[in-house]
Amino acid sequence: MKNIFIAASMVLCAAATNAMELSLERAVEMIAAESQDLKKAEFNVSRARSGLDSVKSNRRPQISASATYMNIINVENPGRPLGFDLSGFGDDLPDGVPAFIEFPDNIGIAGLSINQPIYTFGRIGNAADAAHHAISGARSGSELAKREIRAAAAQIYWTARMTDEIVRIADKNLKSSKDAERRLTDAGRANRSNLVKILADIAAKEIALSDAEFNRDSAHRLLKIMAGIEEAAPLNLTDNFPKRFEHLTVAQELTRNPEWDMLEAQARMQMSQAAARASENRPVLGATASYNYVMMHTEPGVWRGNDSQSAMVGLSLQIPLFDGGQARANSRMDRLAAEATRQDLDKSRRMKMNEYRDALLNHERLLANLDKLDRAHDLAERAVQISMDRFAAGQTSAVELSDVQSALMQMDMAVIGAKFNIIMAEEAIRKLSGETNE
Repeated sequence: MKNIFIAASMVLCAAATNAMELSLERAVEMIAAESQDLKKAEFNVSRARSGLDSVKSNRRPQISASATYMNIINVENPGRPLGFDLSGFGDDLPDGVPAFIEFPDNIGIAGLSINQPIYTFGRIGNAADAAHHAISGARSGSELAKREIRAAAAQIYWTARMTDEIVRIADKNLKSSKDAERRLTDAGRANRSNLVKILADIAAKEIALSDAEFNRDSAHRLLKIMAGIEEAAPLNLTDNFPKRFEHLTVAQELTRNPEWDMLEAQARMQMSQAAARASENRPVLGATASYNYVMMHTEPGVWRGNDSQSAMVGLSLQIPLFDGGQARANSRMDRLAAEATRQDLDKSRRMKMNEYRDALLNHERLLANLDKLDRAHDLAERAVQISMDRFAAGQTSAVELSDVQSALMQMDMAVIGAKFNIIMAEEAIRKLSGETNE
């Protein structure tokens, strides 16, 4: 039995030593690395940059190559090639001139063409502005996603950490009842009613401890899943609940938020898109150049016949005449969309500023409540100690002892819950403003 006990102790020590230590910041990093929302936000930034590259490409020369082969068919007489029939001139034909002159009906053409926009009257420039605003909006969306993920990760981490503390509190409460039972039996005067009450408390507290351990395991499992940690790996959460909290030294009014930046950039992008669509009714001035190499023969082997070359350099002016009002309608839709976005921006500003103010006030309220809970907790501890001493001396009943122990457990739960709420209030302020005391 001694050897078995030693072996079990070694296994438990090894398991505790091999537990993965996880801090809050590390958990945030791991959860962010696994977050699909953040990956999507980063993809949106890359997509916006690709949109800008696409717009910029319209300013560069467009070079195209072409190759064509044609076989011309005599529709009136498909079995006969195209040409001039001079047989009617008879003997008047000069020497060496055939009675039928056949046209080359196999033609091959290969060429290059270059088109360079010179001035588009705002079409490309406004589209580029829209792309720049799209990038700004995507970056703000990425920052917003990071803050949301940070807040969610902190809640998951501190929830798991709180369940650790709840297990500790439940275990301490159970041990307190077992200690009372031991004192009662050691004193040699185990009153039956007192003993039954204590044993009932022990059974109830064992169930409470089992429930707390289950909740802890569930919270740790969720943390592992979100952070991409192997489910079977034991965790040791290294960040503890602070013993004391300080008042926040942050701005009392919210002046900036990624959601506002994102909506502002979106509205500007839509206005630039509206200007770009309106520019579709304006001319486009460009330079153009082309080169063609032509081969012709009466047989399919065009390279054995005649060839020629041609080149062209010039300016082109494309003037839209009538599009049925499409450009104007599209421009109006974008302007209306921009106005709707600005309404969303105004609403977001009012809501976020109120939310930020509430978060600050809630933080101050929770700090004041924690001070009161700490004092009440100290008194509950003293009450338990006094009751334990009286119980051991036979001066009080198990019912009174159970009541003060339950009151202490409730105070333990209230204190840890208050600390959790304070941390969550600080994370809410961080999510809105991007700053805390740190």
